[in-house]
Amino acid sequence: IRIGSRQASRCTRKLKQTPPTVNMYDVIIVGGGHNGLTAAAYMAKEGKKVLIVEARHKIGGAAVSEELYPGFTFSRCSYVCSLLRPTIIKELELKKRGFKLYPRDPSSFTPTLDGRYLLLGSDEKMNHASIAQFSQKDADAYPKYEAMLERLVQFVQPLLDDAPLPTHDIRELVQNFPQLAKTALNAAKLGEDFAKLVEITTAPASVILQRWFESEPLLATLASDSIIGAGVSPNTPGSAYVLLHHIMGETDGKIGVWANVEGGMGAISNALCNAAVEAGTEVLTNAPVEKILVGDDQVAQGVKLKDGRTFTAKSVMVNAHLQHALLDLIDKKSLPTDYRTEISRLDNHGVQTKINIAVDRLPNFTCTKTPAGVVGPEHHGTIHINQDSSASIIKAFKEFENGQCSTEPIVEMTIPSALDPTISPEGKHVVLMFCQYSPYQLANGQQWTDQLREDFADRCFNMVERYAPGFKDSVLYRDILTPRDLESEFGLRGGSIFHTSMGVHNLYWNRPISSSSSYKTPVQNLFLCGAGCHPGGGVMGAAGKNAARVALKALRRGR
Repeated sequence: IRIGSRQASRCTRKLKQTPPTVNMYDVIIVGGGHNGLTAAAYMAKEGKKVLIVEARHKIGGAAVSEELYPGFTFSRCSYVCSLLRPTIIKELELKKRGFKLYPRDPSSFTPTLDGRYLLLGSDEKMNHASIAQFSQKDADAYPKYEAMLERLVQFVQPLLDDAPLPTHDIRELVQNFPQLAKTALNAAKLGEDFAKLVEITTAPASVILQRWFESEPLLATLASDSIIGAGVSPNTPGSAYVLLHHIMGETDGKIGVWANVEGGMGAISNALCNAAVEAGTEVLTNAPVEKILVGDDQVAQGVKLKDGRTFTAKSVMVNAHLQHALLDLIDKKSLPTDYRTEISRLDNHGVQTKINIAVDRLPNFTCTKTPAGVVGPEHHGTIHINQDSSASIIKAFKEFENGQCSTEPIVEMTIPSALDPTISPEGKHVVLMFCQYSPYQLANGQQWTDQLREDFADRCFNMVERYAPGFKDSVLYRDILTPRDLESEFGLRGGSIFHTSMGVHNLYWNRPISSSSSYKTPVQNLFLCGAGCHPGGGVMGAAGKNAARVALKALRRGR
């Protein structure tokens, strides 16, 4: 097995990139993640002079494709697409710029050690037959459960595409009356389901799921969506919302359907970047920021790079991690002490390890009859490992609570090359594993080391081996990213894939904190546009588009 280095290679898809040509811009965007690229495209389309400064050697943030092993292209961090807003895909013409999706159907495969498996997708008859192996009652209830979630999603989705309604300024709230009226009307349409919405945003996922189902493989499989990237268990209050967050996306108009992106997730970033550049945006990579410049009048003025270059602008937008920007890049005197304290207290602790793997053959699961080397329906979607029972999730979480890596991790595995032929040599495959739990902060002062990283990866591989013997022998290469690695290499402070918690206390009006929920900061013309803002983590682009709308409005006012 070849072990991945901390150095990443260049993306395989060509990027149109231009160097800075002027020193005065309408807006400088700190960080070239997908939200920053989205904001840049919308600002540039309005005729604004935009500069993106990105610390890494390539744009994309956590939505990147990298050829870490010859012939294999990995979605190094984020790895599946559904949340990217349809309006952004259409308005920025991303499909014309190389954005292509492979819908994953079946979408979910859970092997069990007793020789059975749970297979779920868009085929209702298949779902019913698969669930009925474990419970006829659950098979009958499943379509009703999905229908209930889809009704709730119809209310939540419109909230993603606007800044949260202002509550701290009555004049601004009145100015946003059309948005307020639309939200109230959508809530009224929910009728009796409004109570379900309140419950699903506050209750433990286990409470919701156990009300509907009884069979453990189904309970565990559905509960896994409630814990992804979060330091919670299905028994944690508020965990049900994370479940909703992961099914509120769509692919080609089909609600809740996830897809692989041709060429990996970096293809999204490259399409967004090309849209921005073609509208006039300038891009500078290998350009870490040393300081965000703020004048004595408390107005953002531009940025100073670590190499000494300075660029000035009428406004600055932060796509980089907001804690890094607001606590490290701005003079303390430019922000109120209470504001800095609130920002510093945001929960950013990551809980997952991402492992990117090159294999010389497909995993062959003993519970299926698929011949070796043949792509079967079990290879299309998310493969849920160690999820025969919810007890496995609870056990793994309890170890995490004690500051320890799970001895038997919960593994979500995908094989994007089963659908996308462009990312691996013929007959060989890319395997991506998202593994929990692995704390950012270990107990008793223990530090992450290379050996601990490898040991945890071995635990994850051992779990897969239980269900697909021979998997470990098929591995050619692996790249392991613990929460500490995600922080050091991608700037995800604390290793959180959402930048900050997705708990109900940290959503909508309170994301990231109440005084900045509108993407504004105490510094005039300094805006936030990353995943730490509404509507949160995941490759949506909504925070970037919403923040661009707010910034454009401020620039028109001359503020």
